[in-house]
Amino acid sequence: MANEQSSDILSQFVAELAAGRIRVVDLTTPLEPATPVIDLPPMFAPSPGLSVTEISRYNDAGPAWYWNILHLGEHTGTHFDAPIHWVTGKELPDNTTDTIPPRKFIGPACVIDVAADVAQNPDFLLTPERVQEWEATHGRIPAGAWVLLRTGWSARTSRAEFLNAGADGAHSPGFAKACSEFLARERDVLGVGVETVGTDAGQAGTFDPPFPNHSTMHGAGKFGITSLINLDQLPPTGAVVIAAPLKIVGGSGSPLRVLALTPA
Repeated sequence: MANEQSSDILSQFVAELAAGRIRVVDLTTPLEPATPVIDLPPMFAPSPGLSVTEISRYNDAGPAWYWNILHLGEHTGTHFDAPIHWVTGKELPDNTTDTIPPRKFIGPACVIDVAADVAQNPDFLLTPERVQEWEATHGRIPAGAWVLLRTGWSARTSRAEFLNAGADGAHSPGFAKACSEFLARERDVLGVGVETVGTDAGQAGTFDPPFPNHSTMHGAGKFGITSLINLDQLPPTGAVVIAAPLKIVGGSGSPLRVLALTPA
């Protein structure tokens, strides 16, 4: 009986998708050599952007096929952060892209819109109080949800605007440490997604401790997704997000195609 019910649910899903009553929203930034990657201080090893080298294109090297060699860091473009990416998550079980249970790549989306705040202050930090205000309207964030922070940052199309770096470092929004702890421990989310180049605020290197969202989330076995787009096309609740990284053995993350399913 259980198998029949599951089959019926999946058949209904396929029918709703075919009828256009479920919309697929692509939350992924196009990946190309010009796609920005995070800038680290010069004492640290940099992550490369994407470079593409042709293998063949319907020529003597391959008369009927076209393909390329890709060279890039794991954390390039819209990408997934696994727990092993941060020192706080290095000893956890199932902490790499090939060992995370695949059911954890799919979850309901809770979209928190702070774009108006960020327009006034690019260093805006989400707090637990602000999350609870959102919950008062939209309901409690369920365990196993993706919390997506809509900031309007994806409208910044140039590298300079997107990284927004000054003499004192980058300026971009993110999460207060207490908020990351609240989401990870009191709401047991799958992870967080952002429109910015990283899941921590641009000034997070100066925080105590530095990069608290990475430290907290990955230490709790949670995930991160960066450089999202089209969050304005999602409702605050009701969408489902699929964010599956490449199955890289021992991988700390990977570029990925993030899809949201939402009622049309």
